[in-house]
Amino acid sequence: MFEFKLPDLGEGVHEGQVVNVLVKPGDTLAEYQPMLEIETDKAAVEIPSPRAGVVAQVHVQVGQVVKVGEVLITIDDSAAPGAPAPPSTVASTPAPPAAAPAAPASAPAPPAPAPAAPAQARSAPAGPPGSAAPPPAPQPVPSAVPAVPAPAEGPVPAAPTVRKLARELGVEIHLVPGTGPGGRILKEDVERFAASRKTAVGPAPAVEVPPSGWAPAGELPDFSQYGPIRREAVPQIRKTIARQMTRAWQNVPRVTHGDQADVTDLERNRKRFNEALREGQPRLTMTAIVIKAVAAALRDFPVLNASYDAAREEIIYKDYVHIGVAVDTPRGLVVPVLRDADRKTLPQIAAELNTIAENARTAKFEIADLRGATFTITNVGALGGVFFTPMVNFPEVGILGLGRARLQPVVVDGQIAARLMLPMALSFDHRVIDGAVAARFVNAVIASLENPLRLISLT
Repeated sequence: MFEFKLPDLGEGVHEGQVVNVLVKPGDTLAEYQPMLEIETDKAAVEIPSPRAGVVAQVHVQVGQVVKVGEVLITIDDSAAPGAPAPPSTVASTPAPPAAAPAAPASAPAPPAPAPAAPAQARSAPAGPPGSAAPPPAPQPVPSAVPAVPAPAEGPVPAAPTVRKLARELGVEIHLVPGTGPGGRILKEDVERFAASRKTAVGPAPAVEVPPSGWAPAGELPDFSQYGPIRREAVPQIRKTIARQMTRAWQNVPRVTHGDQADVTDLERNRKRFNEALREGQPRLTMTAIVIKAVAAALRDFPVLNASYDAAREEIIYKDYVHIGVAVDTPRGLVVPVLRDADRKTLPQIAAELNTIAENARTAKFEIADLRGATFTITNVGALGGVFFTPMVNFPEVGILGLGRARLQPVVVDGQIAARLMLPMALSFDHRVIDGAVAARFVNAVIASLENPLRLISLT
């Protein structure tokens, strides 16, 4: 019998909530067949079986919160192809004592947490501030390069998008150690493996807040003395949002700068562009256009594309532009990432934005799809509102919020005219960015939106 336990699901993830059980006792399992859906870190992740066999017992139920290392399912793998022979076939020839330790090595190994080296690399981008990491060992560089390749035989547990990324980066996917559930290879595993082959520089010490995310608030009063009440368990996604919001509030001295862009001409041209599209071509949205304008402005103002390392008192500048896009979903707010936005054309951004937004709403994405953003855009225009103060998505240093564009009386060339004005609110980390820099950044975005032809050159 093989006890399948909840594996390490990534940095800072210690538990998950069971949202779906896909198997029952007696079911025959194929290797890598999905068994459960676990919601964690804003994503519902399918947990595949690491081996073939028959489901002997399901230890969890829908709604249950499980922790890393907890037994989820017991699998009878004795009848699976390639399984070790039953003990009775070797009972007449007892093994000598010296050979006993070797027996476990011949059996299929259960999925284990990520190897030490990838875990070290994974903790570098955003660990809890104040949790001082130990000094780097003398041999961090060799350990950063995966040394134990995955088996070259049989299917590799990786999604098609991950395989495509591996091909684009020139990585042999069989060599990439997987840190996902059941050893599944994630996008971040491929990216980390590719980076380890290009650089010999060890990762910076981790900087993170405590796992709890906030200080105890004290005991609440008994509300039932004032009238009827009801209690509901907090969904896993809301726990994650609560931790991240508190983490951002405690670590980012935030200031918000507001302005407006005249998008009258831009909106007229956008509608004409969409009317001329052929069937199946992605429609251009205002959010897609703003992403393009913001990506170009981040190249001119790299300090807004950075992170602040409080432990080292350094600013980390990122030579890539990955834009996080806040998406409202039935489960709560998620922020999928549109990568290399500064290198993509407007039609490419529009197409990818449609895909990631739909995947977010239907929960068809991986945890890796929510990581790696350098700046975030949130648009509440569809819901209304003129001005708000968006929360900086730590460890980023800036977020641009868009309100609803409205016709307003504006003085143009000495005459009052009705113009479509788009409100903007840039929240930024005042440790890194001064108000004057924030204003210039917003002015650069506005300049692109108010001069539509300028967007053509933003590549």
